[in-house]
Amino acid sequence: MDFGQLKPGYVAVLGLPLDENSSFLRGPAQAPAKIREVLHSGSSEYVSEDGPYLRDHPRWRDLGDLSLGTGEAAMNTITEAADAVLRRGAKLLSLGGDHSVTFPVLRGFAKHHPGLTLLHLDAHPDLYHDFEGNFYSHASPFARILEEGLVTRLVQVGIRTMNPHQREQARRFGVEVIEMKDWHGQLPELSGPLYISLDLDSLDPAFAPGVSHHEPGGFSVREVLQILAQVKAPVVGADIVELNPARDVVGVTAAVAAKFYKELLAKMLS
Repeated sequence: MDFGQLKPGYVAVLGLPLDENSSFLRGPAQAPAKIREVLHSGSSEYVSEDGPYLRDHPRWRDLGDLSLGTGEAAMNTITEAADAVLRRGAKLLSLGGDHSVTFPVLRGFAKHHPGLTLLHLDAHPDLYHDFEGNFYSHASPFARILEEGLVTRLVQVGIRTMNPHQREQARRFGVEVIEMKDWHGQLPELSGPLYISLDLDSLDPAFAPGVSHHEPGGFSVREVLQILAQVKAPVVGADIVELNPARDVVGVTAAVAAKFYKELLAKMLS
């Protein structure tokens, strides 16, 4: 993988085709290719709603997909790639994959961005200490991130599956949780550097059926776009995770993911 083409101020896009840590269904490993397919299909323009024309923008590079093994080796490969991007002075937008990828990505961020704030959009808090015996489960990445002190602040928005264990974990780590039932459209003030982790099941299944875990009562696409528009802090990294093409309906959710790809990319380039 050619990291040498990156320069300070660039945004690198990196596919993370990993779903071995999914607890319910496999399929998200096919997501990065599907998101790119929709983005480049000609079905919509290469523009964000407020940003630049992206197709010819000189400061972003799609580096393709990482070649990943399994287990801890896969996690280490992701961390090393994130570190390589940031050592070039670039930002990183990654395409998962299941949500387990966020932990190794942020391991790569930690030494480059101390004091990192993490904004997490999801139906699930993903704070399990240990889910079904898998330390790297996609239900546990934020517990791992907080245990290692990789961020100084975690703000979770859209949550609608808080069980007693995860509620206790949130209290233990001082997580700022805005459950979906309490959402009134306004983010708390966020300071940078900021990382955004966007799980597509934060949306209601009516808008994003192509995810493994259907959890009704979530955001519309427009509500997520409004959340992103509220972010004024400098965004140094982001991920889009949990698209499951095997469950998608005529590419609807992949199109949503491609839309968020453009919006996040434009925000990171600004």
